Amino acid sequence: MRKLTYPAVLEPSKNGYKVFFPDLPGCKGFGETIEQARANAKQVLEQYIYTIERDGGRIPEKTADLSSAAGGGSIIIAVSAYPELVKNEMDNRRLKVAVTLPSWLKNKADKKAVDYSKILEAALIEYLGTDR
Repeated sequence: MRKLTYPAVLEPSKNGYKVFFPDLPGCKGFGETIEQARANAKQVLEQYIYTIERDGGRIPEKTADLSSAAGGGSIIIAVSAYPELVKNEMDNRRLKVAVTLPSWLKNKADKKAVDYSKILEAALIEYLGTDR
């Protein structure tokens, strides 16, 4: 399984710690404590990599020299992500979708305690001819 590890900088701020990845433009987070900043760093790294790969982009290489990236009092940590695990989780998460139905149909379905999500999912899978 592929594992990507990038250095993150935890920079003290007035309300906690700013998190950024010098190698990954726009990949930023925050935590009120070092522990929260670490956890948030993992989340933003996973989401960043997922988004780039989903959109067909190229993930930047790691930089060997971070001496200029971290200011005084900053902490540099290694943060890892497993892109295939994140992709599986993101692709299979449940999303809320608003649909409209005629009133008479909804009333009949409610009387039979219809599970709208299951029926819509099954119908879409059949309609699209796919299981994924």
